[in-house]
Amino acid sequence: MMSLRTLLKMTLLLAALVAIHGLKEKAKAVGGLVPEIGLTEAQLATLGYVKKNQHSSTSLQVTPRKHAPQFHDVKAVVDEKFTTVSLDDYKGKWLVLFFYPFDFTFVCPTEIVSFSDSIKSFRAINAEVLAISTDSHHTHLAWIKTPRDKGGLGKMNIPILADISKRISSDYGVLVTDEDDEMFGAALRGLFIIDPKGVVRSIQINDDQVGRSVDETLRILKAFSYADSHPGEVCPANWTPGSKTIKADQEAKYAFFEATYGSEKEL
Repeated sequence: MMSLRTLLKMTLLLAALVAIHGLKEKAKAVGGLVPEIGLTEAQLATLGYVKKNQHSSTSLQVTPRKHAPQFHDVKAVVDEKFTTVSLDDYKGKWLVLFFYPFDFTFVCPTEIVSFSDSIKSFRAINAEVLAISTDSHHTHLAWIKTPRDKGGLGKMNIPILADISKRISSDYGVLVTDEDDEMFGAALRGLFIIDPKGVVRSIQINDDQVGRSVDETLRILKAFSYADSHPGEVCPANWTPGSKTIKADQEAKYAFFEATYGSEKEL
C-alpha cells in the first residue's frame, strides 16, 4: 500500500511537470517575451525559450522604392490641441517622417525645434514634416508647453505624433526590441522621406547620440524632386539646386566626368 509521504511526493512531482509543460507552451506562445518567473536565460533555454532579436535591436522592414507603411488616426498634438493624423493626409506632398527616442531628453528637442522652425523651407518645396515617438500625446503637450530654455519645445509648427502602441515604430523598423537594450521600447532616430505617391525614397537611421541635419534633409528632398521632374538626369554627390547633374546614359555621362575631373593629373 502506497504511503502518504510517497503519494505526496508523486503529487508534487506531477504538479511540477505540469507547470514546466505549461511554461514551455507559454514561452512559445509569447514569441520571445521573457515570462516574469525569475528564471535565468539558461533555465528558460531548457524549456524551449529563445530570446527574440537577441543580436539586433531592430528589424528593418521598410526599403526605398516601396510604399510607406500606412497609419491611420494616430493621436497627435497640433497647435497645442489633440487631434489625429493619418499618412493619407499627405497624399500629393513630400513628407519627412522622423522618429525620435524620448520626450524631455537631450538631442531630441534640438532636432524637433530645428525642423519646426524650418517648416517654411519645407513647404516651399511642397513638403511637410511629422515628428513621432512612443510617448503619449499628453506627454508631448506637456513638453511643448515647457519653455525652450528649460529643455522644452515651445511653439511648434509641425505635428508631434504619439505612437503609444509602438506599431508605427515597429512597422518602420526603428523600434528597439532587444530586452537588454537601455532603449528597449523606444524608437531610434529614423528619418524617412516619402514622395507624393506614398513611396519611400530615402531612409536615415542614427543611433541615439547624434542628431540629424535639416539642411541635408532639404538638400535630399530637392534632389529627388529635381530628378523626378527631369527624367534621364541623376544628381551626383553633394548636388545642390543649380549645380550640374549627370545624364543617365553610358556615353553622355562622360561630359560630366570630364568637366568635373578632367583637370586632375594622373598620380
